[in-house]
Amino acid sequence: MRIKKFFPLLFMACCAVLFSSAANAKKTPDEERAEINTDTSKTLNKLYAVQPSARKDISNAAGYAVFNQFGLKLGIAGGGTSKGYAFHNKNKKKIYMDMVEAQAGLGLGIKKFGLVWIFENEKAYDNFVNSGFEVSGQANLTAASKGKGVSYTGAVAVAPGVWLYQLTDEGLSAELTVKGSKYYKDKKLN
Repeated sequence: MRIKKFFPLLFMACCAVLFSSAANAKKTPDEERAEINTDTSKTLNKLYAVQPSARKDISNAAGYAVFNQFGLKLGIAGGGTSKGYAFHNKNKKKIYMDMVEAQAGLGLGIKKFGLVWIFENEKAYDNFVNSGFEVSGQANLTAASKGKGVSYTGAVAVAPGVWLYQLTDEGLSAELTVKGSKYYKDKKLN
């Protein structure tokens, strides 16, 4: 019984992954990295335009990650894929990563948006990069980190020491919905 409930969800996630893989299959790793770098630079510049304080927040953090996500929702299931990178501010190392997302619930549409993650400390950065970070849930804008007085205006706290900006075509999103997302290292591009 449980498998029947999740089959459409898994099917959509698989379709999204296959769509993304097919689109990138003809590109060399260097071409893929160049495209990711161009797309993520645009996302960062858009964030800095709508939230200038984010530039300082990112430069003072242990690291950050940038992804441009594509999502598709048909009927009761949806999925999405994304490519991006995580950047460690201290050692200046860039790690290319992938994301896959699955979600359930009624809906229809295609959504494209940018995500900028900020990691306050080494532990948060390492967990994201090395543990195949998974996130699910929904959040609204958060003003400050617990007890630290750290403020990331327009960002959402998604885990201890982890903040997230979501950018749409209209600018900074006031609400974040991430359902069943998994981030992991791209073995082909690193």
